[in-house]
Amino acid sequence: MFYGTVVWDPWLIVAQIVCLQCLYYLTLGVFLSFFVGTRISRMSLVYFFDFATVTTSTVTGWCVIASFLLSSIAGAGYMLYLIERAKKCLDFSATLYIIHLFICIVYGGWPSSITWWVVNVTGVAAMALLGEYLCIRRELREIPITRYRSNV
Repeated sequence: MFYGTVVWDPWLIVAQIVCLQCLYYLTLGVFLSFFVGTRISRMSLVYFFDFATVTTSTVTGWCVIASFLLSSIAGAGYMLYLIERAKKCLDFSATLYIIHLFICIVYGGWPSSITWWVVNVTGVAAMALLGEYLCIRRELREIPITRYRSNV
C-alpha cells in the first residue's frame, strides 16, 4: 500500500488497537511470570492492574516495574509491524496506556501511587519514542531498484 493513497478506515484502526493491546498484555504476562512468578506462590491479575504492586520498596515491586518497562519496549517493536507509520506511534501508545488506566481504575480504583504514574508515563514515552525511531528508520530506508538493461 502506498502511503499517499491511505483512506480513513476505522475498522483497521480498532483492529490495530486491539492487536497492540493484546500483544502488550501477552508480553507483560510473559515478563511478569518470568520475573515475578519465580518470587511468589501464585500469579494473579493484581500484578497487572493494581497500582499497589508497582512499588520500589520491595524486590517484587522492582520486578513488576521492570516487567512494565520491558513490555513497553516490546510494544515499540510491535508498533513497527502493526502501525508502520512514525506519526501514528504516539497516538497508539497513548491509546494503549489510556485503556490500561481505565482497566486499572475499574480493577483497583484510582492509582494514587506516584511510582505507578512515573512507571506508566515512562512506559508511554519509551514506547512512543522508540516506536517512532524504529518506524522512521524503516521509512527512510532506500528503496532498492534493480534495472535490467540489455547490453547494446
